[in-house]
Amino acid sequence: MGNRGMEDLIPLINKLQDAFSSIGQTCNLDLPQIAVVGGQSAGKSSVLENFVGRDFLPRGSGIVTRRPLILQLVNSKAEYAEFLHCKGRKFVDFDEVRQEIEAETDRLTGSNKGISPIPINLRVYSPNVLNLTLIDLPGMTKVPVGDQPQDIEHQIRDMLLQFITKESCLILAVTPANTDLANSDALKIAKEVDPQGLRTIGVITKLDLMDEGTDARDILENKLLPLRRGYIGVVNRSQKDIDGKKDIRAALAAERKFFLSHPAYRHIAERMGTPHLQKSLNQQLTNHIRDTLPGLRSKLQSQLLSLEKEVEEYKNFRPDDPARKTKALLQMVQQFGVDFEKCIEGSGDQVDTSNLSGGAKINRIFHERFPFELVKMEFDEKELRKEISYAIKNIHGVRTGLFTPDLAFEAIVKKQIIKLKEPCLKCIDLVIQELINTVRQCTNKLTSYPRLREETERIVTTYIRERDSKTKDQVLLLIDIELSYINTNHEDFIGFANAQQRTAANATKKRAMPNQVIRRGWLTINISIMKGGSKEYWFVLTAESLSWYKDEEEKEKKYMLPLDNLKLRDLEKSFMSSKQVFAIFNTEQRNVYKDLRQIELACDTQEDVDSWKASFLRAGVYPEKDQTENEDAMNSSDTVSMDPQLERQVETIRNLVDSYISIVNKSIRDLMPKTIMHLMINSAKDFIHSELLAYLYSAGDQGSLMEESAEQAQRRDEMLRMYHALKEALVLIGDISTTTISTPVPPPVDDTWIAKEPSPPASRPGTTSGAPPSRPPGVRGATPGPPSAVNPSPAFGPPVPSRPPGDPNSVPLVPSRPARVPPALPPGVPRRPPQVPARPNHW
Repeated sequence: MGNRGMEDLIPLINKLQDAFSSIGQTCNLDLPQIAVVGGQSAGKSSVLENFVGRDFLPRGSGIVTRRPLILQLVNSKAEYAEFLHCKGRKFVDFDEVRQEIEAETDRLTGSNKGISPIPINLRVYSPNVLNLTLIDLPGMTKVPVGDQPQDIEHQIRDMLLQFITKESCLILAVTPANTDLANSDALKIAKEVDPQGLRTIGVITKLDLMDEGTDARDILENKLLPLRRGYIGVVNRSQKDIDGKKDIRAALAAERKFFLSHPAYRHIAERMGTPHLQKSLNQQLTNHIRDTLPGLRSKLQSQLLSLEKEVEEYKNFRPDDPARKTKALLQMVQQFGVDFEKCIEGSGDQVDTSNLSGGAKINRIFHERFPFELVKMEFDEKELRKEISYAIKNIHGVRTGLFTPDLAFEAIVKKQIIKLKEPCLKCIDLVIQELINTVRQCTNKLTSYPRLREETERIVTTYIRERDSKTKDQVLLLIDIELSYINTNHEDFIGFANAQQRTAANATKKRAMPNQVIRRGWLTINISIMKGGSKEYWFVLTAESLSWYKDEEEKEKKYMLPLDNLKLRDLEKSFMSSKQVFAIFNTEQRNVYKDLRQIELACDTQEDVDSWKASFLRAGVYPEKDQTENEDAMNSSDTVSMDPQLERQVETIRNLVDSYISIVNKSIRDLMPKTIMHLMINSAKDFIHSELLAYLYSAGDQGSLMEESAEQAQRRDEMLRMYHALKEALVLIGDISTTTISTPVPPPVDDTWIAKEPSPPASRPGTTSGAPPSRPPGVRGATPGPPSAVNPSPAFGPPVPSRPPGDPNSVPLVPSRPARVPPALPPGVPRRPPQVPARPNHW
């Protein structure tokens, strides 16, 4: 069977490449291909045109190829070309192909010699080609021209390396015969990425332009400057032939005649020329694909597995099937309900590790934000005392009261209970917003059906809004119930007797139990650069102190700050920092930390700041704002009387109010989350599970609801195409790997000459008339042999180990037609001298 099976794989690899390119993804398969590298005007484009048999590449002097051209040759009965960026358009006129390449190049690079690494994909179908994938790359240059940047040499070099560094890429190193091969830029860059020579193929062009009396026979026979895969010589059309529109078929015939008639090449004519080069590249590419099959198969399988889940639902897909639409609708609604419940109740799968969302955020609202709003109401101590004194005086009227009036207590308590309405309603609004955000997050999976997503989001959001008003009515009813009856017989109420025994110190807010840890977490202390700069520490807040440590292990304590007389202060965020800032200071104007009157603490988000403030409130550290307002109130003209009896009555009622409000707060803090959960969250979950589907059916036609988006339909088609292409490739690879016969890689040669100092071209005749001195014995081989087996100079590496040293029929490893022999030698003089003269260093 030979390589016929492998011939089928090259078009399939091209198909895979196009499938991934069209979907906007990279297949990451590093598919086998051949990259053509060489200097400017080395004849790279001419070689490719000879393959196709058509003039289709841009021509000119200087840098002509300015974008990589991925040329996919496909053997076909018809002859035409296609560009990947012009889908569906077939180019029959190859002059139009050239114009399209020039236009597409100028579109990205401009018209004045700029370059771009973005390739142009061209596929040529022709009966005259063998299946090949080649990449025509810009020629290497040294000097920028036109608008080219000064680093054009490095840009082109980097572009070449992007392609030829891949192990799956064969390197076609093109070098003109009329230049010094040892200085070939193409061979040097190939040696860098392919030091073993496993992937490098040498091509010698312009053999017909060599100086008279010189040839490249030894190079083409791979005796001089050897490569592991050897060299192939070609003869391209001259510029005169191109300008004269010389037919490529005639040029190929002239090339064939050149090799058959040239005395130096006639014995190897069958291994020279463009047709042989094309066959050889096809053979070497197919063998190279066979060598890379194991790695290619594993990569294809991993790509297939990654697509398996996405393609599963598309395999038997029929867009207009009513049963499919009904099934998809049921599945989508069911999945939406499951996702919503997971977001609220929490789930171990698909956990968001970057932000709080859903139920976690609602939990924070219940247990941090809402208590914070409640505690803020308790700050206004002096204002409350003033209200109590006014109430007592107004109840006594013109008389001086001897006893503390309970009506004053009831009036003050009701006024404080009414203040609970605002934080309760605010808590509901926060939960509503988070629920709506959760609904939007869960509908992201419905993007394939835009109308269904829109209707689902509208119906559920509308329902949540309706429950919003009912929940607020219920919460306001709870507060009205508290106002309707002041229960002074509550077991936690202190009563009048205990209230009178309390001292003034009891007016200070009661803190949590001693040594109780309220919060731990990271905070940044903002300190000026002169004093050490900002640093992040691990903070531990207890009922009595604020401590910070080097890290969360809490072994190395940096400082401990007592909470006595501390207050919180809001600060403006610095334009130099993205963090939110607040401060702690001492109300008695003492230094808080070292010589600082206040400590600036920074968090990443405002939510973190609010959470820390709520924790400080639990520890009895209150904001500064309310204290300032209280001082202003006490300094006003309506300051309460300092009558000792009145002060005792105020203190008694204050203690009673404090006791009763704490009972109410405790009750509200307990009932609010329960009310919201019952009337809003659980109700929304039940609605989604039991009624959403009915609302969707009544909202409109099922067909329009389940109409796919254009993007989804395109994505489905491309995913299925890619999936089937991958499966087909795997099946084909499985067949080929057992039926393909390949040629082994040639044995290694010593190609260190590429990396050495410049050597003389083998094709140049000598310039000295006299016979140069003989080579010293030290540079000969280890065992002297007959003259025909003399080794070449060390600069060109040891001989190719293709024949044993003792073989009498071995070909000498020196130039077969040495340029140093004068042209007028008599016939009796032997063609090869017994010893090779040493080569001058200046060559």
